[in-house]
Amino acid sequence: QVQLVESGGGLVQAGGSLRLSCAASGSIFRSNVMAWYRQAPGKQRELVAVISSDSGSVTTYADSVKGRFTISRDNAKNTVYLQMNNLKPEDTAVYYCNDRTHWGKGTLVTVST
Repeated sequence: QVQLVESGGGLVQAGGSLRLSCAASGSIFRSNVMAWYRQAPGKQRELVAVISSDSGSVTTYADSVKGRFTISRDNAKNTVYLQMNNLKPEDTAVYYCNDRTHWGKGTLVTVST
């Protein structure tokens, strides 16, 4: 059974940084394209970043986070990361990990002014 478990969320001031982690189990992790999504209160879930399988050499980002967020993966640890810098209040959301099929339960990021 595949499980995705996010961690690393919290409360941070605007301009600050957080690093989210998503630990995967029950799948051949390195073969999976991995993604981060987020859902702000009252809004639809949106795609934040995607990283290709294996080496993770290809990444894509939502325009709203380009230049501030970085997605990466460590296949030895079955973990995908989202480094978030220069956070803004509009980044406040629950962040979810996804492997194109499965979802984690999410981790809450709150950015204060």
